Amino acid sequence: MTIDNEVVRRRTFAIISHPDAGKTTLTEKLLMYAGAIHIAGSVKARKSSRHATSDWMEIEKQRGISVASSVMQMEYRDCVINLLDTPGHQDFSEDTYRVLTAVDAALMVIDAANGVEAQTLRLLEVCRARNTPILTFINKMDREVRDPITLIDEIEQTLGMSVAPFTWPIGMGRNFHGVFDLHQNCMRVFKAGEDRVGGEDEIITDFNDPTITERFGTDLFNAQQEIELVQGASAEFNKEAFLDGKQTPVFFGSAINNFGVREILDALVSMAPAPGPRKAIQREIQPAEKKFTGVVFKIQANMNPAHRDRIAFVRICSGMFKRGMNIKVVRSGKDIRTSTVVSFLSQRRELLEEAYPGDIIGIPNHGTLQLGDTLTEGESLQFTGLPFFAPEIFQTVEIADPMRSKQLKLGLTQLGEEGAIQVFRPHIGNALLLGAVGVLQFEVVTHRLKHEYGVDARIAPAKYQVARWVTSDDPRELQRFISANGHRIAYDAVDAPTFLASYGAELSVAEENWPAIRFHKLREHAGLVFQAHMNG
Repeated sequence: MTIDNEVVRRRTFAIISHPDAGKTTLTEKLLMYAGAIHIAGSVKARKSSRHATSDWMEIEKQRGISVASSVMQMEYRDCVINLLDTPGHQDFSEDTYRVLTAVDAALMVIDAANGVEAQTLRLLEVCRARNTPILTFINKMDREVRDPITLIDEIEQTLGMSVAPFTWPIGMGRNFHGVFDLHQNCMRVFKAGEDRVGGEDEIITDFNDPTITERFGTDLFNAQQEIELVQGASAEFNKEAFLDGKQTPVFFGSAINNFGVREILDALVSMAPAPGPRKAIQREIQPAEKKFTGVVFKIQANMNPAHRDRIAFVRICSGMFKRGMNIKVVRSGKDIRTSTVVSFLSQRRELLEEAYPGDIIGIPNHGTLQLGDTLTEGESLQFTGLPFFAPEIFQTVEIADPMRSKQLKLGLTQLGEEGAIQVFRPHIGNALLLGAVGVLQFEVVTHRLKHEYGVDARIAPAKYQVARWVTSDDPRELQRFISANGHRIAYDAVDAPTFLASYGAELSVAEENWPAIRFHKLREHAGLVFQAHMNG
């Protein structure tokens, strides 16, 4: 098949939600319906030997949460689906933001009892900034939840986008009878599911049958009234508005019961866009170009602790990947070997022979690749848009056994290159400083240092509360600033100089005293391209 044909077959999307909305459960069920797995692990069954396929870290299995994004590839209806499950917890939002730069669409999961929650809103803002098309799945209809019209109205008002319902619930909680398909004019009857794909759904098309009215009673009548109201008030589905991220098709269901999952999978295949052009600083890259290009959006250490491996997750942007081909790392100018490149089903991997735009491939390496790296067959390009945010919390780190300092440095270096934590090396002194957006990140790093690197680490609050990356058009002025503020300067994983302050006033004074220095909240990628509008 040609590159064009393979591009058309690809669907690459992320699942986003607030914690506990059912995102990881839905991920499992999508994998199951696509035939990628045959039995779904229960995210909540922590004492069981079964866990979600997408949760592979030991701490995820213990706590029943997702703290690292995972990638799963599967085939469904002659389409190749690259599904990225993201952490829901706000402390790991940086990982999610970076994953959202690598996808062509997003599936937003909303808990029908809680509606639009804070983290959902933050993630949606990232999608909206990139005009990412969004499908919405309103989950947990088998529980006592909020009125569906209220939920629809909240999505429109809070998220600022129009809603096009594709299905509508009939009842809720114990009286949840199923959903009405607004496009097929039929009812799909709810049946409590299992951890395997069951038989065919019961479909009802004749609503004049008195036995149907008797069976579903006032819930069916009320749903029909709501549907009439919603269809009169809601905009019709507009494919162009959806692809521009201005309208979201909405589906109702219960992921834990396998109900509504097939409809979402069908919608993703039918409606989500195939890979499109990607912007680089130099030019726009079309997916069907012959030459391979890709961008590293995630690095994960120790996916297989026995091998102490590091995997760079690469989104292919154009061309065809073939195992063994030479790929240039534009940042360093060096070529890398591709004989051991893999594809994913979470932690399970297979050697990859070929891959196409939209696919996510894994390249094992020993520090050769960094977050934000552009890979090509020789052309000097730099893809943009991979965000790093200035930390809001800082900790110092110590170890009980000084003989393990080498392992500590290795662990922190690798975890820092992942983006799991930001590690700062001070301009003056040797004590490493850890920075993060959320407190839970420190807990995960401490856990991983112990279990993956054999290091018992103690962390304690540091005196800093503010960090800004610093640049200047005049290299001599930047050097003068660093020399004058040496006790407040540290370097991150890519040696970008960072100004550290104990409180906001210190930053204000520095900005006033050094007008030639720019202070950045956001570092866009490893190539040190900063976004000027994020200053301050």
